Amino acid sequence: MSFTGPSVGSGGRRAAFEFGKTHVVRPKGSHQATIVWLHGLGDNGSSWSQLLETLPLPNIKWICPTAPTRPISLFGGFPSTAWFDVGDLSEDAPDDVEGLDAAAAHVGNLLSTEPADIKLGIGGFSMGAATSLYSATCFVHGKYGNGNPYPANLSAVVGLSGWLPCSKTLKSKIGQEEAARRAASLPILLCHGKGDEVVPYKFGEKSSLALSSNGFQNSTFKSYGGLGHYTIPEEMEEVCGWLTSKLGLTG
Repeated sequence: MSFTGPSVGSGGRRAAFEFGKTHVVRPKGSHQATIVWLHGLGDNGSSWSQLLETLPLPNIKWICPTAPTRPISLFGGFPSTAWFDVGDLSEDAPDDVEGLDAAAAHVGNLLSTEPADIKLGIGGFSMGAATSLYSATCFVHGKYGNGNPYPANLSAVVGLSGWLPCSKTLKSKIGQEEAARRAASLPILLCHGKGDEVVPYKFGEKSSLALSSNGFQNSTFKSYGGLGHYTIPEEMEEVCGWLTSKLGLTG
C-alpha cells in the first residue's frame, strides 16, 4: 500500500532536502485550531492555500508547506516536489521511512510552535495524505520511525485520495496501553474516489481497514462514486463538517 522505493545515497545516508515556501492562511474569526495541510506529488503549498482560504472555517489557521524538490524513482530520477521518494506503484514496495520521518518531523515542528490552547491537526491530498497518516501513527506511537519523540498533540487527521505507509508494521506500534488509548481516540477522516486512476480506490479502502483493525476506532472512510484523483466541493463540504464537529469549532 505504499508507492515508495528506497532512495539511498553514498554510505547508506541520503542528503537532506530543503523544504520549499510555507503559505499560511490566517483565521478570519477567533483562532481555535491550526491544521498543517500537505499537497500531492509535484504540487506546492500555494495552490492548496488558495482553496482552503475559501472554506467556511473561520476559526482554523492553515499552514501549507511546500515539499522539497528531490529525484523521484517513479520518474526515473527526474526531480519533483515530494514529501518522500515514490518508486514502484505496488502494495509490496518498500517504504521510504527516512523520507517519511523527515516530512513528518517538518510538520511536527510547524505544529509544535502553536499556542498551547489551540487544537492541532494534519491533512493532505494523495502523497500529502500518506504523510498525514504516517504522522498520525507517529503521534500514536509517541515517536518517529527513527525513535525521536513526536512533539505535537493531534486532535484530527484528514487524508484525501491517499494511502497509509508502513501499514504492515502498524500493529507493533500500538502495543503499549498509552499508544492504544491515543489510537482509539484520534479522529481520522479518509476520503477516496472510486474512479481514482492514480492512487487506486482499493488503497484507500485497505488503509481504512488497517487503521480500524489496529485500534483506530475513531476513523471514518468516505467514498465518492466516479471521483478521480482530485477533489470536489461535495468532498470539501464533508471535510468542513467533520472538522467543525471533531474539533468542536464554534462561531
